[in-house]
Amino acid sequence: MSNGVNAPLARHAMAYVLAGGRGSRLMELTDRRAKPAVYFGGKSRIIDFALSNALNSGIRRIAVATQYKAHSLIRHLQHGWNFFRPERNESFDILPASQRVSEEMWYLGTADAVYQNIDIIESYDPQFIVLLAGDHIYKMDYEQMLQQHVEQGADVTVGCLEVSRKEASGFGVMGVDVNDVIHSFVEKPANPPPMPGKPAMALASMGIYVFDTKFLFEELRRDAADPNSSHDFGKDIIPYIVKHGKAVAHRFDRSCIRSHAEAASYWRDVGTVDAYWAANIDLCDIVPELDLYDHNWPIWTYGEIVPPAKFVHDKIGRRGEAISSLVSGGCIISGSTLRQTLLFTGVRVHSYSTIEQAVILPYVDVARSCQLTNVVIDRGVRIPEGLVVGEDPELDAARFRRTEAGICLITQPMIDRLEA
Repeated sequence: MSNGVNAPLARHAMAYVLAGGRGSRLMELTDRRAKPAVYFGGKSRIIDFALSNALNSGIRRIAVATQYKAHSLIRHLQHGWNFFRPERNESFDILPASQRVSEEMWYLGTADAVYQNIDIIESYDPQFIVLLAGDHIYKMDYEQMLQQHVEQGADVTVGCLEVSRKEASGFGVMGVDVNDVIHSFVEKPANPPPMPGKPAMALASMGIYVFDTKFLFEELRRDAADPNSSHDFGKDIIPYIVKHGKAVAHRFDRSCIRSHAEAASYWRDVGTVDAYWAANIDLCDIVPELDLYDHNWPIWTYGEIVPPAKFVHDKIGRRGEAISSLVSGGCIISGSTLRQTLLFTGVRVHSYSTIEQAVILPYVDVARSCQLTNVVIDRGVRIPEGLVVGEDPELDAARFRRTEAGICLITQPMIDRLEA
């Protein structure tokens, strides 16, 4: 297949999203759902960012590999991402770990999650595979990464973030030359290799890879036949290509999408309760680092049909109001005050309550006279009348999941134990 110099490569690519992760550091938030299915930003799920990036980049063939606690994720994908049309050469496949290769094997690793579905990918005959993690928050034009992949004749192109060398020890880190050709790849190194010309910085892997499809299949088959492999891209496939082929680093700054309101490149791993709370609360800033109001790069999702948000009562001490907050459709704020709070769809807050720095997932009901500060409340929880959270650390830790930063995660089983 030939492409002109300026022809979009995205239409010849398939985005393959790895969305099977347990997300155990999000504690009870992932008891019933995989990390990519966790809610974010008032309306979306985490996976919507990778999928929206693919769609906005011009990619029209997408596959999502699921594994752990996948029902919530699959239901969301069926509701919100069912608009792809085969007659327009579009496709959207959900690929659960269905033991297709062996009756004894689920997905053994990230590479195996692609290897087991080679026949499905082959049926679409994409020239390129854009391999994505489904659990990060960012906006990125994958077309720019595809262009670099072709221009540099790479076997694999690896999406990379510039991070401080202190931070880099938590990532897979690239050692590169002045042309961004990768000469070393180490997982979570104690002494990360510095960037050329930036000795205090390192290049960390984003878990985003571009391959020529035929080359990828050859590598996956080679890896599948290796009994000593863990069948993982970061641990096995990428280090092998670095040693035996040509791996190139693609810097996120080259393809990060920014609106006029966004000064810096934005990428977040919201994999802990503290990071999840902080990234959501940041959206309440006057000018947040992540612009969800950018019409040029929309974040697609499943939009429920709900009425507008409503604020009622206007008496001193019983006024429905929200200050520096995001309130989604279907919410009713009845005689209570919100500050720096994010409400997802259908939340109801009853009179005389004060909610501060809270992330409240869909269809939570907060009874009267509650004082809730620094909390994350899971979907559908019924908060009992008069509950106070955020004032007594020892009491909070005894009743709820309290983090080192003082954020309390509240689920319905925790509330049920209080009322037993």
